[in-house]
Amino acid sequence: MEKHQYGFALFFSIVVSLGVVSFLSCIAAELKRTKKKDLKLDGKLCYLPGSHAFGFGIAALVSLLVAQIIGNLIICRNSYSGENRNDCKTRWPRIAAILLLISWMSFGIAVMLMGGAMSMSRRQPYGKGWLGGECYLVKDGTYIGSAILVLVTIGSSLGSAVITKRKGQADKGQKVHSQVA
Repeated sequence: MEKHQYGFALFFSIVVSLGVVSFLSCIAAELKRTKKKDLKLDGKLCYLPGSHAFGFGIAALVSLLVAQIIGNLIICRNSYSGENRNDCKTRWPRIAAILLLISWMSFGIAVMLMGGAMSMSRRQPYGKGWLGGECYLVKDGTYIGSAILVLVTIGSSLGSAVITKRKGQADKGQKVHSQVA
């Protein structure tokens, strides 16, 4: 029992650490993104240099992805562990299911925001641009919005994991074993 508790604490701390890395990478990407002053125009052609925001965005995206996978593995392990694994009547608490849904929705939106912002953070040479030969800048606050979504994703995923862990412990505590005489 205690061995599983230490495993839960270890994976919980890994998910929190990866969430912090992703959050801080999003903040760093916001600070390092290309600014309007970096834009160079030559008639109708434009040029934007690459920025370090691309690398920070990759770090944020990878750490968020790994944290989401580990968090969901914790939830699955807590939900379908031990005697409950073969029980078709195993039920999830509604709040855990809602938190899991919120986690996946915020994860999807964060991935889309970071993916678009990262692709705009790469070098955009004259005449090539991002879309249709035009240069695009990442809007102020895009990476900050992603950072907030990272916190929502990690928080709701871990909240769901804690609720499923408590439900699993409560279910194990309710079993009554009778003695055979």
